[in-house]
Amino acid sequence: MICFPNAKINIGLNITSKRSDGFHEIQSIFYPVKNLQDGLEIVENKESDAIEFTSSGIAISGNSNENLCVKAYHLIKKICDVPPIKIHLNKHIPIGAGMGGGSADAAFFIQLINKKFKLNLSYQQMFDAATALGSDCAFFLENKPCYVKGRGEILQPIELDLSNYNLVIIYPNIHISTKEAYAGVVPKISEQNILDHIHKPVSEWSGFIYNDFEVSIFETHPQLKKIKQQLYTQGASYASMSGSGSTMFGLFKNSYETNKLNFENEHLVFDL
Repeated sequence: MICFPNAKINIGLNITSKRSDGFHEIQSIFYPVKNLQDGLEIVENKESDAIEFTSSGIAISGNSNENLCVKAYHLIKKICDVPPIKIHLNKHIPIGAGMGGGSADAAFFIQLINKKFKLNLSYQQMFDAATALGSDCAFFLENKPCYVKGRGEILQPIELDLSNYNLVIIYPNIHISTKEAYAGVVPKISEQNILDHIHKPVSEWSGFIYNDFEVSIFETHPQLKKIKQQLYTQGASYASMSGSGSTMFGLFKNSYETNKLNFENEHLVFDL
């Protein structure tokens, strides 16, 4: 059985406080990018009692036992009788890029194994498993625009339609760890609540909706600031870094001739 986990972008990201459990309280808008997908397949492993994980596409470093899909399997196995399986992940969403690729894989895996083996998991059971795996995993169970609070697990679906825009993504192949990103941020209550401004014209967002990570990350990776400036110079209505980076994105009106864009780094264009 196959599914296709998709990416997301953050529209604004404010770090409001550090929690006693070591996580941070955030406020953000998560918006799904359904045309940028991984491919995820699971089949029952009838040759072995072990779980097997393989991948293709973008290379995934580290021990396969640390992959979130593998971890999700073991979480589900604690509450359901599931057989050993083979997992194959065809990776297209950039890794460590602030686009939620690993979290999407985990959330889609939970739904896929539930469907494959008719486990009849409740939404709450899937939500709890997703939240245990990562702060933004649960969003991909909803997979629609949401105002997000807490550490990323408190979701409020919102009406936000960006179908009149093309999304231009530039990933400069810089891996920014979560630890690095948060080390440069001083949590504070934002003077601008994202929800108060998200329904304004996209061309007005830049004055009110921003990503707190940009200040420190742009200092250590000035090429990202340059890319943001280039996005605006070439006609973006709004440009930002997604999550903790290093993906930079711009929203361009559909009428804009994105085929004529010219950047030093490779860029991809998606319909929203």
